[in-house]
Amino acid sequence: MNAPVDPATLATISLDDKYTLDSGRVFLTGTQALIRLLMLQRDRDAAAGLNTAGFVSGYRGSPLGGLDLSLARARTHLERHHIRFQPGVNEDLAATSIWGSQQLNLFPGANYDGVFGMWYGKGPGVDRCGDVFKHANASGTSGHGGVLVLAGDDHAAKSSTLPHQSEHIFKACCIPVLNPANVQEYLDFGLHGYAMSRFSGCWIAFKCVTDVVESGASVDVSPQRIQTIIPDDFALPPGGLNIRWPDGILEQEARLLDYKVYAVLAYVRANRLDRVVWDSPRARLGIATTGKSFGDTMQALADLGIDAEVAREIGLRVYKVAMSWPLEPLGARRFADGLEEILVVEEKRQLIEYQIKEELYTWEEGRRAPRVVGKFDDNGEWSHAKGQPAGTWLLPAHYEHSPAMVARVIAARLEKLGMSAQLGSRFRDRLAFLDFKEKALARPRITTVRQPYFCSGCPHNTSTRVPEGSRATAGIGCHFMAVWMDRSTATFTHMGGEGAPWIGQAPFTSEKHIFANLGDGTYYHSGMMAIRAAVAAKVRMTYKILFNDAVAMTGGQTHDGPLDPAIISRQIAAEGVNPIVVVTDEPEKYPAGTDWAPGVTLRHRDDLDAVQRELR
Repeated sequence: MNAPVDPATLATISLDDKYTLDSGRVFLTGTQALIRLLMLQRDRDAAAGLNTAGFVSGYRGSPLGGLDLSLARARTHLERHHIRFQPGVNEDLAATSIWGSQQLNLFPGANYDGVFGMWYGKGPGVDRCGDVFKHANASGTSGHGGVLVLAGDDHAAKSSTLPHQSEHIFKACCIPVLNPANVQEYLDFGLHGYAMSRFSGCWIAFKCVTDVVESGASVDVSPQRIQTIIPDDFALPPGGLNIRWPDGILEQEARLLDYKVYAVLAYVRANRLDRVVWDSPRARLGIATTGKSFGDTMQALADLGIDAEVAREIGLRVYKVAMSWPLEPLGARRFADGLEEILVVEEKRQLIEYQIKEELYTWEEGRRAPRVVGKFDDNGEWSHAKGQPAGTWLLPAHYEHSPAMVARVIAARLEKLGMSAQLGSRFRDRLAFLDFKEKALARPRITTVRQPYFCSGCPHNTSTRVPEGSRATAGIGCHFMAVWMDRSTATFTHMGGEGAPWIGQAPFTSEKHIFANLGDGTYYHSGMMAIRAAVAAKVRMTYKILFNDAVAMTGGQTHDGPLDPAIISRQIAAEGVNPIVVVTDEPEKYPAGTDWAPGVTLRHRDDLDAVQRELR
């Protein structure tokens, strides 16, 4: 029997344990684990005799939409660990400030041995930061600093205007990508990421998908849980790999492409980050997978009645990849050795699959490389003659995968190789059950779709209406909902491009004017540039800046700096906007003497339709 729990022990448990317990197990969400990771890095540095600090900046967005709120709530704990949280006005300026944190020790006056940085943003923010990422990664990291780049990827576009997969952007920037599969790995891979960043001089990407970052688990937060090994088989060039000044542009390129990426591979190899989790002495089928797909794969195998012992008996090997780009080649070749076929399970576009094929292309002469399948079966990928896929889709690149989908693919490969016979009737029963579930889910059923709508009392429920005969365009923000509200609102842009499509339409149409909705949070982030572009192009349009004093879509955060209607009026007047009308339910809350831009008029919301007709 378990010993009874001492009531006095229970009385000491606190919600702050996740940030205050020095070691042991605590319950953390993925978001909280990212915050605890920063504290663990500081604790490990202090134990090693280093006086380091941390710096966090980025821009909110699902699935990392609540990270800034959690960082703000943990500010006391962060400050105790010498960690500064500074939200970014937008993603690329935040990334540039992280770049600056790595430059601290290039100049006199530094109060710390180095600063470890953390950037965060969702997929569109990664896209936006390509220029900064390339420059900063080429420049390098501090030897006692390091940078993690948290990429919030929304694979199913549940809260995005496009699905996102950031690995290919990072590959273009030569930024290695760690792909954690669970909350514990947020801590473990994060600490490896900082050590790897310091050793190699590279920024290190850290993929955060909804299914993991929004999950919770009991994890071990002991600072010395993992031991990082610095490779002894990699020769650093003269001067090392870290940031320096002065530094030539071509010298940066040579250092990055000739050394830094290979230093990362050496680190992965020395620390055995990629590993075989299940093996068999007579392995025929190998499954290579990473991140969320690893969890899907293990659940799929469990659904098929396959555990480690069964896998050993039937000849199944499972390879868990920690760093999805660049793929560590020696481990990948050891995994492939002796296999007849490799199934790569990864969401979205191929990344690991192509790298494995590249490694096996140069397989030693006389050895037969295993067949590799992933997105398509072994009949090929594309028929150029027919202009269509020649093979059959196995694991499509669009949307996201489920354990049931993965299970069916694994079952098909086992049957093709003649391995399923060893599993007996239980395997067939489980397959039949999966078929039954799939058919049941596919049955037509009466459902009620509840479309999102404006919050009760939100003034922009009426602000997004336009007069008869007018049309409006949308952008990123709550006002996007107007596109399905029969409000003559059609098409949208990325964040910060609101209204700019009209610049490319206006010279070529008999239509004389449109309205463009623009939220105040987006205006502060980057939308002001769109207004400047419209003024520069001399197009006739009306921007409706929807002010509610919050970044409402991601949690109601306040703006990352000072902003109110009077400030906006002065800013856009300075850009050349005219006329400017402020429409409000409460004109009386703006007393005489409010510092409006010259010529601003104040009108009641009851006059909204009339105001819009006048401006049109």
